[in-house]
Amino acid sequence: MRVTAAFSRLLRLPGIWVRDVVFGADRVTVTVALRRRRRLVCPVCGYSTRSRHDTRPVESIWRHLDLGAWRLEVRARLRRLDCPTHGVRVEGVPFARAGSRFTRDFEDLVGYLATTADKTTVCRLVRIDWDTVGRIITRVMGDALDPDRLEQLFEIGVDEVSWRKRHNYLTLVSNHRTNQVVWGAEGRGTATLDGFFDELGPQRSATVAAVSMDMSAGYAKSARKPGHAPTAVICYDPFHVVALATKALDTVRRQVWNDLRRLDPAAAKRFKGARWVLLKNPTDLNDDQAATLRKLRRRGGDLWRAYTLKEALRAVFAGDLDEAEVAELLDRFCSRASRSGLKAFVTLARTIRKHRAGILAAVRLGVNNARHEALNRRVRMIVNRAYGFHSARAALALIMLTVGPITHVLPHERAAVPDG
Repeated sequence: MRVTAAFSRLLRLPGIWVRDVVFGADRVTVTVALRRRRRLVCPVCGYSTRSRHDTRPVESIWRHLDLGAWRLEVRARLRRLDCPTHGVRVEGVPFARAGSRFTRDFEDLVGYLATTADKTTVCRLVRIDWDTVGRIITRVMGDALDPDRLEQLFEIGVDEVSWRKRHNYLTLVSNHRTNQVVWGAEGRGTATLDGFFDELGPQRSATVAAVSMDMSAGYAKSARKPGHAPTAVICYDPFHVVALATKALDTVRRQVWNDLRRLDPAAAKRFKGARWVLLKNPTDLNDDQAATLRKLRRRGGDLWRAYTLKEALRAVFAGDLDEAEVAELLDRFCSRASRSGLKAFVTLARTIRKHRAGILAAVRLGVNNARHEALNRRVRMIVNRAYGFHSARAALALIMLTVGPITHVLPHERAAVPDG
C-alpha cells in the first residue's frame, strides 16, 4: 500500500485526497487536495460558486490528532471567493470549522477533554495553551449545541453565577424537565434575561408555565413583560429563602463579634471561628464545632436568637409539608422575626411577606431551583477550571459543553470515511 493511501485511511478526513506525506524530526506533514475541484464554498454560510476572486493560492495549515509522539499537520492550497454576505474569504474545507487552524476531529477531542479533565491535563495532553482551549471550545459549542433546546420549555429555572471576580456574572436558564442548561449570557438582571425571551420568541414564551428564580426584582420584571411570560407562575425558590436567612444570621454575627471585640478582644478571638459553626447544618458539625455551638447557646443573646430563627426557617422547608402547612409556619416565622428586634431578620420578614405567593407557588407546584442549584454547583466547579479564560464566552462554552444539551462524538465514534 502506498504511503498516501495509508494516510488517507489513517486520517479519515472527509472530502480530501492525500497527495504527499513528509516525515520531519518532530512532526508529520500531510499535503492534501480537495475533491471539490470546481466549486468554492464560503466557510461561514456555505455559499457556493464556481467563480474565484483571484488566481493566487493560499497555503493553509491545520493541526490534526497526534500520530504517536509526532505532531500531525495537514496542508492544502486553497482558493479565494467573493461571498455576497461575508466578502472575500478563503474557501472552506469539510474537515475544519471556519476560522480554525485545527481539524474538526482535534477540536472535538479537546472539547470533550475540557469537560472531564483539569487545565493542566488538557494542555499537556494536546500540547496547546489554555487560551487556545477557550477558543476551541467556543467553536465546538457553537457547532454542537442542540438547535431545538428552546422548544417545549414549560418549567424553567433562572439564576446567575459568578464566573470571575469583581462582579462578573453569567445568567443561566435551565430546563427543569431535562435538567440541562439551555441558554446563557454574560451579565445579570432584567436586560440580560430579556435577551433570552427575545430569542425564545412570543409563541414559545407563551408555553412557559412556571419560572423559578431568586427574589431579586430584575428577573421577575423581565418575565412579566408583554410577549415574555406574563402568565407564567413565578416560583421563588425555597433554597434562596433559607439563603437569605443565612445571610441575615451572618450580619448579626458580624455585629455581635465587632461589639465583643471592642469590649473583650480575648473573648472575641475565641469566637472568631464560629462563623462556619453557625452557617452549617447542625447534623454536619464535627465534635469541635458542636462544642462551640454549645458555648454559643449557653452565652445566648442576639446571636443565639438569630441562629434559632435561621434554623426555624430551614425546618419549614426541610419537611414534606403541603402548601397550607408551609403558609402557616411562614406566617409564624415572620411574626417571630418581626418581634425579634434584630434588624436583619425584621427586613427578612418583610421580604418573605412580599414574596409569599411565589414561595407558596414553588411548594404547591413542586417547581423550585433545587435542580438548578444542583446544576449551579457543577457550574461553579466548571468555573473553577475555567480560571484563565479572558472572556465570558469561553467560560459559557465550557458550561454548555458540560451541562448543556450537547452530545459529544469523539473521532473514533464517527462512521469511517469511504475511500475515494
